[in-house]
Amino acid sequence: MPKSKTLHQHKWLRTARTISEALPFMRRYAGKTFVIKYGGHAMVDPELADLFARDIVLLKQIGIHPVVVHGGGPQINATLERLCVQSTFVDGLRVTDKATVDIVEMVLSGRINKQITAAINRAGGTAVGLSGKDGNFITAQKLRPADDGSAPDLGFVGQPAEIQPAFLKKLETAGMIPVIAPLGVGADGETYNINADTVAGAVAAAVGAARLLLMTDVPGVLNKEGQLMTDLSVADCKRLRQDGTISGGMIPKLETCLTAVQNGVEAAVILDGCIAHGMLLEIFTERGLGSLVRA
Repeated sequence: MPKSKTLHQHKWLRTARTISEALPFMRRYAGKTFVIKYGGHAMVDPELADLFARDIVLLKQIGIHPVVVHGGGPQINATLERLCVQSTFVDGLRVTDKATVDIVEMVLSGRINKQITAAINRAGGTAVGLSGKDGNFITAQKLRPADDGSAPDLGFVGQPAEIQPAFLKKLETAGMIPVIAPLGVGADGETYNINADTVAGAVAAAVGAARLLLMTDVPGVLNKEGQLMTDLSVADCKRLRQDGTISGGMIPKLETCLTAVQNGVEAAVILDGCIAHGMLLEIFTERGLGSLVRA
């Protein structure tokens, strides 16, 4: 299990100077909705998981409305291995037959979702766990990787077709913190497994979020010299992809950010979820912590 990364900056919580720095941001974001995609090593490190829950509660207490969307790839892999179910991936997406989607739902909507919800409640919040199937919150359609028929059928892998933001508004009005498992329901009642980044981006756009935060296992977008790029425009992102600076698993994350900001989200951020209080450092300091994308 990875050790938590630490930065001396997290002591800002204890100093008057940095609290004064944070106050303008608290005022700016009061009443705003932040959608946070939570996943990677931060989820399986107990210390980081505890800090994340406390930070989410703090956001709620100062007037920000956090919405948590979580992943669970490593936990799903471990469960499938224990059950001797072999997984096949196409372009990073798990081929999901009926037996596999039942297991995915059990892990995501069951164990993981309730662990996160319980952690936030222990930290003093009022969290409610749900999936996209609850209240028809996320209507999904089957994801088809290629129109030419060259790619294999992914089975019950979907993408959001429609989000019902009124469902989250009711929870917000009741003072609750939604914790969402990335599952959707099809037109005929089928369960679809959806990429958590994709769900987070779609939810952020649907609710008009001020921020979409994608918490990952890397610092953010790096240039060819390995240095963090802190501010990116849509044009920057397209250029960096064309010249090969952005590649691999960073491409879909950046595409999620671009889609979100082009659909009304004020800004999207890719940041390292393995830094203690990294989310607070990103939100409440001028410099921030990760790579921020604006339209």
